[in-house]
Amino acid sequence: MSRVITGRAADLAGAASARNTLGLRPDPAVHRRSPPPGHWTGASDEDHGHGDQITMTTGTFNAIRSSCAWVAENALFVRIDHDRVAPYAQSLAGDLSLPPTLDADHHVVDEPDRTLAFVITLDAINFGSGYFPFLRKRPGLSGYFTIATHLKERFDAKGPFSATELVALSATDCCALFGQDPANRVAVELMERFATALNDLGHFLIDRHAGRFEGPVEQAAGSAERLVGELSRMPFYRDVRSLGDQEISFYKRAQLTAADLALALPGSALGRFDDLDQLTIFADNLVPHVLRLDGLLRYDAGLVTRIERDELIPEGYREEIEIRAAALHAVELLTADLRSTGHPTTPMRLDYLFWNRGQSPAYKAHPRHRTRTVSY
Repeated sequence: MSRVITGRAADLAGAASARNTLGLRPDPAVHRRSPPPGHWTGASDEDHGHGDQITMTTGTFNAIRSSCAWVAENALFVRIDHDRVAPYAQSLAGDLSLPPTLDADHHVVDEPDRTLAFVITLDAINFGSGYFPFLRKRPGLSGYFTIATHLKERFDAKGPFSATELVALSATDCCALFGQDPANRVAVELMERFATALNDLGHFLIDRHAGRFEGPVEQAAGSAERLVGELSRMPFYRDVRSLGDQEISFYKRAQLTAADLALALPGSALGRFDDLDQLTIFADNLVPHVLRLDGLLRYDAGLVTRIERDELIPEGYREEIEIRAAALHAVELLTADLRSTGHPTTPMRLDYLFWNRGQSPAYKAHPRHRTRTVSY
């Protein structure tokens, strides 16, 4: 789901073929890239990992932080303005008391089991920002909110999908479910990815959790890190990039699932995670955009030009990795500065703040980077 779950505005129009400024070849399967050493073991992703071949070790959040710090320190296209960290952090202090809220108009807020099924199903397809400018949207709604609303209507009319139903969904089914034109090539490409993600979710629930949505949360036993590891058995959750011989971890949607469950199910054991303070930001294309416009991130002039021309930034290219990693590391620096000056906060809390800030017209007026990926 979205951060505050009040809007996922991703309606900036246009995307063109991007040039490769690094001379690197794009990797169309980068979202299935092999995980970092020491994080997972087992077979390749090509079978969609429905069995027991993935094991994530402890230290996942540390690996995310250290790999993104390495990228930020060795960046060529995106740099953090370290002189602005302290004053910018202090400018945020007054906004930290604003709590995230749940938008019941576009999300299921019901009995815990139904709410849990909705969150897990929605977060399985909580990607596509690089496609959203081309989707058929509900009037006044962003791409994210269009998808969430269609899914809520399905839950309201027929209840949650069973795991068996998820396995059987096709791209044609997804076009009908999410109100998309089957003649729209770009929309169909996203619906194909949605179908794969939902099929994977169904297989995952059947093979590992007796078809029960409660299974992965119960197995996590109050640990967001364990939930991230369990969800990452599904290939589309394996949010890892390669930069040279370095593996860079993000796990954006897997982390966001824990945060969303905590927000949607307060007071329920299904929404209790004792290590939420260890989550990083949910690195996508909006938080970096806010940090760039606020002057904390400095992009290479050529990269800014490409973004403002609505060119796609290909998945797995250095520019795309640097944008996400620099934003993640910058928020770590902001968190540390705020804590050191008596303002306890977490990266998750700052992510909510920046995501909401990005909904304002001042930020929507400028294009953000667009990448066609299953990571965000």
